Amino acid sequence: MVNLNNSFVQNIDRRFNSAMEKLNSQHHIPPTWAVCLIGALGLAVAMGIGRFAFTPLLPLMRHEGLIDAGGGAWLAAANYLGYLLGALSAAWLPGSPRIQVLGSLLLTAVLTTSIAVVPSLAGWMVLRLAAGMASAWTLVAISSWAVSTLAQRQRSDASGWVFAGVGLGIAVAGGLTWWHAEAGASALWRELGWLALGLAAVAGLLWRKADSAVPARPAHAAAPAHAAAALPGHSTALVLCYGTLGFGYILPATYLPALAQELMHDPDRFGLVWPVFGTAAACSTLLAGYALRRWHGRRIWAASHAAMAAGCALPLFSHSGWAVTMAALLVGGTFMVATMTGLQQARNCAPANPKPLLGRMTAAFALGQIAGPLLVLVLRHLPPAPFGLTSITLAQSFAVVALLGSAHWLYRSLHYLEK
Repeated sequence: MVNLNNSFVQNIDRRFNSAMEKLNSQHHIPPTWAVCLIGALGLAVAMGIGRFAFTPLLPLMRHEGLIDAGGGAWLAAANYLGYLLGALSAAWLPGSPRIQVLGSLLLTAVLTTSIAVVPSLAGWMVLRLAAGMASAWTLVAISSWAVSTLAQRQRSDASGWVFAGVGLGIAVAGGLTWWHAEAGASALWRELGWLALGLAAVAGLLWRKADSAVPARPAHAAAPAHAAAALPGHSTALVLCYGTLGFGYILPATYLPALAQELMHDPDRFGLVWPVFGTAAACSTLLAGYALRRWHGRRIWAASHAAMAAGCALPLFSHSGWAVTMAALLVGGTFMVATMTGLQQARNCAPANPKPLLGRMTAAFALGQIAGPLLVLVLRHLPPAPFGLTSITLAQSFAVVALLGSAHWLYRSLHYLEK
């Protein structure tokens, strides 16, 4: 009888301890809405402000005589190079995803504010290069943590809320620039820096005990973040497709604003282009999140490349207002969808340790966006193209072909996955 009572008490004690451990574990794991909000805030700061705020501020800086067109090109190139360096080094960053993301967001806020203080083009180039590195670190770390956490909870469709942060950051930065342009570029850089710091602080407060959100892997599966992962053979093709996205996106993103400015002489109307672009990007990822409940992510990725190819092709046939508007919607409404689904596919290829593959894909994207403007420069020094094609239109023609080719491969590869 005594042994029976002892056994009963021990059984109750074990169940109680197990329940308490589960309760404590759940208490430390952020709920799904918090994972989405942390990811969205991080991407809004790193990408929407740290990376893309320069685009709406460049015309204002040129108007104030702070920089000319050549200087703007050098700053853009420095940011592209920094993004590439950040992607290549992301897998070697020390610390947990929380430390990596919050450290990068703090760095982004400091770098953004510093542009208002540093007086020279050379100094701005250093700051923009560092900002590119910080944005790549944040993207890789958030993609590794948030996408993996949501996938483990069978909520990959909620990734749309995470990646909507990029578009929201673009819309906020563009809207602030349009609304407060009379304050001057320097004041706007400071305001954006303080805004970035505030959003980073909110993300930090939400991300308490976030490292336990992703369950620890068994000891035999443990591997350092930078360890070479055993990846499926088609992972190289995924990397190339993601690099094609960078190449195809950067050409219209670079030259459509200039074309729109020629068509829209009213600065108030033109100033609203960037907030509208960001809003379209945010809405597209939310819609894609719902679409993921019905269709495979690779199918959505392929459709995004096909739609972006159409956006690149439209200005080849018409420079009218409707053509430029449709091109902007097709490119702006798909580039973040392709980014989200592409990174999800990388995580699916290497679920145990996705960070190395995520870094390779981000590096391929960076190389693609560097290759686009470089191709335009090379084509300008070659003999004239037939049919009166300019270097820009010829480069965009290559982008159309590359995007359609990658869309075809992505769609065909889905059949092999389903077998």
